[in-house]
Amino acid sequence: MSKKIVLITGASSGIGAATARRLAASGHHVVLGARRTDRLAALAAAIREDGGSAEHTTLDVTSADSVDSFVQAAHSRHGRIDVLVNNAGVMPLSRLDALRVEDWNQMIDVNLRGTLHGIAAALPLMRAQRSGHVINVSSTLGHEVVPSSAVYSATKFAVRALAEGLHKEQQDIRVTVISPSFTESELNTLGGDPDTMAWVRTMADKLNMPAGTVADAIAYAIAQPASIDVSEIVIRPIVEAAL
Repeated sequence: MSKKIVLITGASSGIGAATARRLAASGHHVVLGARRTDRLAALAAAIREDGGSAEHTTLDVTSADSVDSFVQAAHSRHGRIDVLVNNAGVMPLSRLDALRVEDWNQMIDVNLRGTLHGIAAALPLMRAQRSGHVINVSSTLGHEVVPSSAVYSATKFAVRALAEGLHKEQQDIRVTVISPSFTESELNTLGGDPDTMAWVRTMADKLNMPAGTVADAIAYAIAQPASIDVSEIVIRPIVEAAL
C-alpha cells in the first residue's frame, strides 16, 4: 500500500488512537488532532518509537478556524491530503424529557458540526488534487434509535447523510462511513444522565469491541484501489444479537 497522509480527528483516545497506531503500522503518515495535546504527544512519540511516522497538533473540531488550520498546516507540510478521518465525537445520552439541552448542543457541535468543519476544510484541497478519501465515523445508533439516544442518533444519522451526499456530488473523492456498535472508548463514561450512562457502561462491559477492530475496518477501506469505494462498514459483536 502506498504511503498516504492521513488526518485523524479525536485522535487522543479510543478509535482515533487505535486508528493512528494501525495506519502508522501500515506505513502511512498520520497527523493527529485533538484537544488533549499531552495525550497526542505521547501517542505520536509511541508511534515513532515503533518505527511509524506521526505528528500532532491541538484541534477543536467545534471551531471551523481550528479545523481549517489543522488541515491547511498538514497540506502545507506535505503537499497533499490523502485521507481525512472524521472521528471526533461525544455521547452524553439521556431521555429527551430530561431536557439536557447543553448535552444536545455539545453533540451537535462535535459530532455534526465538527464533521462539517472537516469536510469544509479538506474538500477544496481534495478537489484540486482530484483525489482524496473522507471517512466519517458514525455508529450503529446512526441506523436505529433507542430510548435515550434520540439526539446522539440524530447526529450520527446526519453524519451518514453527509457522507452519502458527498459521495454523490464528488466523483473523484472516495467516501466511507464506519458504523461501530459498543467499542472501547471514553464515550461510555463522559457526561449524560447518570442513570442512563450507568446502563450504557453495563452494556459496554458485555459488548465492548476492541477499538482496534474499528481501526482495522478503516485500514481496510483505505487499502482498496483508488477505483473502489467502500461505502459503509457496520460492525457489531456477535453477542449483541442475543440481547
